Amino acid sequence: MPAKSKAQQKAAGAALAAKRGEMPKSKLKGASRDMEKSMSENQLEELAETKRKKLADKKS
Repeated sequence: MPAKSKAQQKAAGAALAAKRGEMPKSKLKGASRDMEKSMSENQLEELAETKRKKLADKKS
């Protein structure tokens, strides 16, 4: 499932980095913290790799 907004795509990228150990989990906030706990690495990858060109800034 592709990301629906740039904010969602960015949060998924941060959660993915934490899940892989590239960034400490303590630095996560809000949606990215919840995503890291509840989603698999494959799901996060799918959201994070969404092209940003046609995405809204925030989901309405």
